Amino acid sequence: MSQLLIENIDAILPQTQCEKCGFAGCRPYAEAIVEGGADINQCPPGGQQGIQKIAELLGIPTKPLNTMHGFPRSHQVVAWIDESLCIGCTFCIQSCPVDAIVGAAKQMHTVIADECTGCDLCVTPCPMDCISMIPDDRKATNWVSTSVDAAKKQAADKARSRYQFRQQRIAHEKRIDHKARTKEFIQPSQTQISPEVRKQVIIAAALKRAAAIRAQAENKPDSIKK
Repeated sequence: MSQLLIENIDAILPQTQCEKCGFAGCRPYAEAIVEGGADINQCPPGGQQGIQKIAELLGIPTKPLNTMHGFPRSHQVVAWIDESLCIGCTFCIQSCPVDAIVGAAKQMHTVIADECTGCDLCVTPCPMDCISMIPDDRKATNWVSTSVDAAKKQAADKARSRYQFRQQRIAHEKRIDHKARTKEFIQPSQTQISPEVRKQVIIAAALKRAAAIRAQAENKPDSIKK
């Protein structure tokens, strides 16, 4: 697998991390393209412009967007939570690929609009149906536009960094959880010995050591004893 080629394809993708391509993020999709496990036209947010760039990079003919994966938006969107209906279930927080939703269990959640990529992965998990995708005129020109400016690239780079940080955080939390579960599994067998039995074991070990010391002293030559 060519890591450089993967990096170059990932740099073209919009970094919405929406999973509409069928993969768990832009990077996995780029890897699948290089491995031959995905076509170049499965990214609706990237639109025809993105397909064209990937085709040029790979030196292959371009093709139209596969609309089985969705359609490109005509404008940039951002998630919005009706906070009066939010019950604090945290499902949206868990589903956000860039940690753009903050809140705590049983408390109101809110979207950090500047960090939201418009992926809409938070909409379906919400049991209260209180999340909507609304137009965000503050964002840079949308990904379907023919103009690619510095603001757009900066937004993509930022989203990529947040996505990568989240992946690292989740991996770290899983390792910590695994260690905790392993410790919980081992400890019961270690604590099954009652305090009384433990005391007897300690005393027996002490007596054994004392007997060994006496035996060693008795076996010393008389010249040494004197």
